[in-house]
Amino acid sequence: MSAHEKTFAVAPMMEWTDRHCRRFHRILSRRAILYTEMVTSGAVLHGDRARLLGFSPEEHPVVFQIGGSDPDEMAAAAAVIAEFGYDAININVGCPSDRVRKGRFGASLMKEPETVAACAAAMRRACNLPVTVKCRVGVDDMDEDAGLDRFVDMVADAGVKTFVVHARKAWLDGISPKENRTKPPLNTARVHRLKARRPDLEIIINGEIDTIEKMKRQLTHVDGVMTGRAAYYTPWLLARVDAELFGGEPSVSSPLEAIERFIPYVERMLAEGVPLNAMTKHTLGIFHGLPGARLYRRHLSENATKPGADAGILRQALDLVREQMARRQAAE
Repeated sequence: MSAHEKTFAVAPMMEWTDRHCRRFHRILSRRAILYTEMVTSGAVLHGDRARLLGFSPEEHPVVFQIGGSDPDEMAAAAAVIAEFGYDAININVGCPSDRVRKGRFGASLMKEPETVAACAAAMRRACNLPVTVKCRVGVDDMDEDAGLDRFVDMVADAGVKTFVVHARKAWLDGISPKENRTKPPLNTARVHRLKARRPDLEIIINGEIDTIEKMKRQLTHVDGVMTGRAAYYTPWLLARVDAELFGGEPSVSSPLEAIERFIPYVERMLAEGVPLNAMTKHTLGIFHGLPGARLYRRHLSENATKPGADAGILRQALDLVREQMARRQAAE
């Protein structure tokens, strides 16, 4: 194993890991590395930058994930991203969606390591941020041994030192993007072999790492772990990371406290015109398995989308949880 400091990250997820989600996740963990949703290089250059790139200073450390395959455009976008103050830029070479494939970025680029290397080199020249890559162990009929080694070696030669590897192949023909998240078999041993062969690189593993115990096991083989859907559907998992993976103090003591600490941010964003539901939807899983969880979800689902919905709706949902918890304690 190399001397790379161990890391924990929350995966970039389209329509999920927006700035409001990241702000909530940061309350739960100080140590987690957070990622934006993927944004294309064209959108960075020509879209609404305040909306697409804006974030809160409290989110740090946060990585901007970009999709693209034109070195000049990727370099220009990297310069813009650096100006916004992100901590690193991650090139998406793992997403299997049709839209991504047609745009010549995402998992299809595993077949074009020369293109990814050229993009990474151009981006590094355009800004001082670390440029990292998120990929799969392979794509379609690519040999998972020779193909992945060739891809990583070529991109590493362009100056990329960190690879996040989803430990399953992407199949661009025959199965849907949703099935690509679960159907191809996991091959964690392949990621472990990559780390053993390239101890000089930081290798972070991704793919169904949904418990603290799984994280600990993986960290004996690689430098970091990344979790996605588990962090979103059961976000209290993040609150265990600081203490149980890194031996530090927990960032927050209870799900109730997490929501209370989120409310000032919610109020600030409401004043800027952000709808309540755009923020509270990211908290729906926080009480998973606890008394009042269903009431919390129902109250927000039914009321947070109403015109004029304010932070009082969130406080009412919290009160419902407190009442259920008090009843449970009284019954015990």
